Formats: sequence, C-alpha cells, structure tokens
Amino acid sequence: MASINLLAQTQEADWLEQHHNGLNFGGIRDVGAAVERAHRQGLLGGEELLAIATTLHGARQLRRTIDGQPPEALPVLQALVAELSTHPDLEQQIYHCIDDRGDVTDRASPKLGGIRDRTKATRQDIQQRLQRILQRQAGAMQELLITQRGDRFVLPVKAPQKDSVPGIVHDASASGATLYIEPQAVVELGNRLRQLLRQEKTEEEIILRQLTEAVAEVYADLTHLLAVVTELDLAYARARYSLWLEANPPRFIEPHEQTTLRQLRHPLLVWQQRHEAGPAVVPTNLLIRPELRVVAITGPNTGGKTVTLKTLGLAALMARVGLYVPAREPVEIPWFDQVLADIGDEQSIEQSLSTFSGHIRRIGRILAALGDEGEVGEVGGESDEGEARVVDNHPLPEPNSTHPSTHPPTHSPTHPLTPHSNSLILLDEVGAGTDPTEGTALAIALLKHLADRARLTMATTHYGELKALKYQDARFENASVEFDEATLSPTYRLLWGIPGRSNALAIARRLGLNTAVVDQAAALMALGSQDDVNQVIAGLEAQRRDQEERSQAAAELLAATEKLHNEVQYKAHLLRDREQDLKRQQQAAVQAAIAEAKRDIAKVIRRLQQGEATAQAAQQATAAVDAIASTHLPTAAVPAPAKPGYRPAVGDRIRIPSLGQTAEVLTAPDSDHRITVRFGLMKTTVSLGDIESLRGEKAEVPVKAKPADTVPAAQAGPPAPAIRTSRNTIDLRGMRVAESEAVIEEAIAQGSGALWIIHGHGTGKLKAGVHEFLKRHPQVQRFEPAAQADGGTGVTVAYL
Repeated sequence: MASINLLAQTQEADWLEQHHNGLNFGGIRDVGAAVERAHRQGLLGGEELLAIATTLHGARQLRRTIDGQPPEALPVLQALVAELSTHPDLEQQIYHCIDDRGDVTDRASPKLGGIRDRTKATRQDIQQRLQRILQRQAGAMQELLITQRGDRFVLPVKAPQKDSVPGIVHDASASGATLYIEPQAVVELGNRLRQLLRQEKTEEEIILRQLTEAVAEVYADLTHLLAVVTELDLAYARARYSLWLEANPPRFIEPHEQTTLRQLRHPLLVWQQRHEAGPAVVPTNLLIRPELRVVAITGPNTGGKTVTLKTLGLAALMARVGLYVPAREPVEIPWFDQVLADIGDEQSIEQSLSTFSGHIRRIGRILAALGDEGEVGEVGGESDEGEARVVDNHPLPEPNSTHPSTHPPTHSPTHPLTPHSNSLILLDEVGAGTDPTEGTALAIALLKHLADRARLTMATTHYGELKALKYQDARFENASVEFDEATLSPTYRLLWGIPGRSNALAIARRLGLNTAVVDQAAALMALGSQDDVNQVIAGLEAQRRDQEERSQAAAELLAATEKLHNEVQYKAHLLRDREQDLKRQQQAAVQAAIAEAKRDIAKVIRRLQQGEATAQAAQQATAAVDAIASTHLPTAAVPAPAKPGYRPAVGDRIRIPSLGQTAEVLTAPDSDHRITVRFGLMKTTVSLGDIESLRGEKAEVPVKAKPADTVPAAQAGPPAPAIRTSRNTIDLRGMRVAESEAVIEEAIAQGSGALWIIHGHGTGKLKAGVHEFLKRHPQVQRFEPAAQADGGTGVTVAYL
C-alpha cells in the first residue's frame, strides 16, 4: 500500500481518536489459523468458533462506527470497510450452537438435547442407587461419599469389608486400606452412561463439523475481513503512537522543495525522558536545500552526530509507513525509496574483519543497492556481519503518481545536480579505521560518488579535509554539533554552515586525562597549521552565537508583541459582545413597548367598534392613539438632510422611495415638474419631489409663488393607526379567484391605508389566490393575517 494511503489512514484514525473516542476492537481475535484450518477441511473446536463469531460482531461494530461519521472526514477508512462482509447469519448460527464457555449447547440439535436429557436421568439414577448403598453399608465405607474413577461412579470401601459391597474394583488407595468399588447394582447403568456420553460426543462433532463447513464456505470473506481489521488496527496504533509522540503529519515534497524538519526528536529518547526519568530531549533542526546532496557533520565525540543520522533515518522510515514525524509543523521530507546506513563498528574476529574492512564491506553493499554492483570487491568471508546495513532494500510501492507532492521525483540524468537514485544514505565515521591520509582520500571519493547517485547523503567525520568540499561543490554542505567550552561538554545542538572542531583535548581534560599529557598535546597542536583553522572556526562560532542571541531577542520581542495583540483582540471581542448585549436589551425593551402599545391600540379599536361610528368618536380614538404613541414610541432621530440640487436627465437611474423601486428616466421634467419613468414593464409619471438619485440626492423642485389668499397647509402629524370600518372591509367569501381580483382592485383604487379582506378558510384556494394577487400589485406595500379578534387567518390585512 502506498505511503500516502497509509498516512491518510493514520490521519483519519487520529480524527476518530480526538472526535469519537477512537475505535473499539473488543471481541476481535486472531482467527486466521482457525479459518485456514477450516478451509483445509479440519475440525474447529467450540472456542475457535466462538472467537470467529465475536470477531464478526466486532468487525461489524467497527464498520458502523466508521460509516456513522461524516463522509468528508473519513473517506479512506470508509472506502476500506465498504466491501466488508460480516455475515451476521453465521454469527447467529454459532451463538445458537456454542455457549460462552465454548461448549455445544443443548439447543444445537433436538437429538443432542434428547441424549443429554437421558444422560442426566441416568446419572441421577446412579446417584440415587449409590446413596441407598451408602446408607445400608455405612459401616463398610471408609468415607460416606460418592466419587469417580475415570467415567465410573465408585464408593470408597474398607479393604477388609470388600465382600459386603459386591462389584468391580477400579482403584485402590496408596496404603491399600481403601478400595474404590463400583457396586454391581450400578454397573449396567454405568455402561449405559458411557454409551450416552459417546453418543453425545459424536453428535457434538457433527454440529461442530457443520459449523466448520459454514466457516469454510465464507473463507474468502473472512480472510478479507481479517486483513481489513488488521489494517484498521495498524492505522489506529499509528495514530495513537503519533499522538503520544506529539508528532505531526509529514508532507512529501518535490525535488525542487526544501526539506524542513524543525525540532526533530528521536522517538527512543522521548521514551527515555517520559518513562525512565531520562534527561530532556534536545531537538535538532534539519533544513536542507533542494540542491544539496551531501551533508558532512563534524564535531566532538559524544556530541550527537550519530544520533542525528539515526533520527533522520527514522523520520524518513516513519513517514513512509504512515506514521507522524516527531517534529514541529510543517514537516516536509522527500519520499525515499531506500534508506541505507553504515552505522557502528562491526569488526569480527571469526570473519577476519577489522573495523575498516567491516566498513568497506557495508559500503560495498550500499553501492550495490544503488546499482553499482562489482565496483567494490568482497572483503572477508560470506557473512551477514560484514554486509552493509540495508535498512530498507524492498521499498513500498510508490505513492500515487497523480498526487503532486508525494510521488518519488523523476530526474534527468543530464542535469549535474540530478541523482540516479532517490535514496537516503547515512554513513557514520566515513573513512575511519585506517591511515588518515588514505581514509580522507577514500571518504572524499566516496562522497563525490554518492553525490551523483543518491538523493541525500549524510556522513559524520573527523577529517578536516572533508570540510572544504562545501567550497568546491555546491551540492555539499557543512554541519557541526555544538560544544560548550565553558562547561567542556556538548550541547547536542546541530549547527548548519559551520564546520565543527573535534575538541579532543578539551574532552580528554574533562574526562580526567593527565594534565601534563593534555598540555603537551596542546603545545604540539600550536606548532601546526591546524591552530589557525581552529581559530577561524572559533571566530565563526562566536559570530553565530551573537546572531543567535540577537535572533532570540527578536523572537522574544515578537512574542511580546503577539501577546499584546492577542490582549487587544480579546478586549475588542469583549467590547463587541457588550455592544451586542446592549443592542439585544434595547431591542427587547422596544419590543416590549411595541407589544404594550398594540394592546392599548386594540382596546381603543374595540371601543370604537362597539360604539356608534361618529366623527367625535373617531377624533377621540385618534387622540388616544396619539397619546399611546407619545408614551411608547422612542424619539425618532432627525434624519440627515438630503443633498439638494439634483437634476435628473434622460437615461439616468433614479430611486422612487414611495414605491421602493429604481427606475430609468424617459423624459425631461415638464412644466408641472413631472417626469416619465420606467421600471420593469411599467411606465408611470412621477413628480420631481418623489424621486431621488441612487446616492440619496433629492431632485431640485422650483417653488411656485403662493397666492396671497392661500391658507398655509396644516403641518402633517404622525399617521394614525389603521382602524377597521365597513368602508375598508370587503367580503370575498363565495367568489372565485378571478371575481375576487376585480373586487380587490376596485377597493384598492378607492381606499388608502389598510384594507381588510375576508376570504375565510374553505379549501384554501381563494386565500392563496388573494395572497398571490396582493404580492403582484404595485400599490400593496405588505399584507398579513388579521388579529385574532378580527378573524385571524380567515382575514388578510393589506397595507396600501
């Protein structure tokens, strides 16, 4: 299975663990051997059949759990269990015939039930006869009990009095004082019991054979089921282990992308820290540019070089098998088809392999795995101890080539930076174990060779000449493990771009080597040219530490800024919540005032309807409504004055607020300051005072001079609420929809304000037709069912 599919399974199992308490594998057993034996016509026992039944039930529960989740959350796992056959009929058949202890039940067959009934009766008959003998011959008994020897019931009789209980002696005690005799009176019953037990055994085997054949018939489905359940178990185990590691899902990168592994930790070191009270794990950062092919890691012994190699190799293999990688997001790593390593000292006296020859033999195996067979000769005898550690020479199938970032990259052999193999090579102490000059030459040649053939090679070394390869070939890079000279101990941090020093003298001094020896070695070092190189490296390390301190200060400042930003956002969120709460309280108060005002208005309307409709009564009602409005309605905000001076032109788009429509101007204003407009399929003539621009500008209307005797118009007060009378009420009951539309049209043309339309309930067609007509009518602003006192849903109130 491809790595991408495995990783998708892990991610979906992770989702289940966090959102659905994971998967329950209760009842599922490893029944592969039993299923295979049934397929080969063997006979399964009751416990094996019961395990198959519980496995079928557990697999069905797993499928229900997965299918019960949203399809977009678990597409891979749902596809995996889509073809799962759990055969509930077989499960029920087994449960019917096998009990919880794995024994065949009495209900398995009528014949078996009859045999067991007769067996029980015979056993009871034997017990009763033996009890009577015990009572009659109590003095001859060693103990007053009934026991068994084999499948025969016997009595413990004193040896001197054996003639008092005639029968068959089946056993004697070690001292010979007690004889276990089956009395002659129950011998025939004992024979009958043995026959019944044999018949019971035969019938049980027949039932087990039938169940075994039923299992064999669905062999293919059961084999597939076990494979699917195993795959689910592995996915869930990967997810739980990844969560325990606090790891993150990797992304397989393209050849032109950078490998990014920040805060990478070795899983075994994490285990030691958490379960064995080990020291805190020092993570490493691996940021490898796409053009790099070889990374040479230098630095002191015990500094963590080898652990870095192993951690990278484990990360590559964990990503391949669908595990999360214990590193900080984003985790971006190439898909390596092979991980080949030469780590450790495999010298062997038996195979005549020294340290150097052991390394050479394994390197030869690595080159052979890369397709360079025959380039490195065999060293020593034929033994696995002298071979290269090919961690993975049988790669998984390549990921789906349709995925843009997961398939192994394809390279052109003509490009100077293109490797022949998409492999990861890990070499520990390359070239070590021989003369330093020859070892250095061999290491340089090997690393250049691997740069042409492998996707990435990481090698640890103490040879200073390998540090210069970075400045000769762009595919090489230096890295080093940090050493704290103040404490004379390694920090286990990996530093990029700076070659490391071995610090052998400092380590020797820390480990207690004679001071005079160390001082003499330092003096000899000072005579050579190596001291100048070490001074340059020391200066680079000092610059790096200064840059790291500055970077740390900047990071702390950024963290403080982010903290302040989060606090401001939090307070802004609180203010928004407070504002929304105030708005909701205000809205609730307004709604309460409106509801109270409606109740008061309804009282006024009922008094008006109950009394005689006179002008004086109408004036009194209007005054009462005005008083209610002044009491309950909030003071209206003074609207901003509209922008004057707008003059519409032909073709302009304008707004008609009274109709709630936008329209197109067809004619210029006439002498009466009216224009013709069109909205939709309708044309109409409106006054300049009734329109405004789309930006809210009011049209400029020339003011005519008032005649001297003109009485100033009374200022319009607030509109009075609609009151139902006989003039604004029409009754459509008994009419057809077409007839009612003409009546409504006439009432709308003659009326204003509100119109009460009585249509009743009936079949509902008249009511639906009225509502449809009102929706289309341009003069109807809105409509709603009347109040319950005015007819409820049998009456519609239209506001014109």
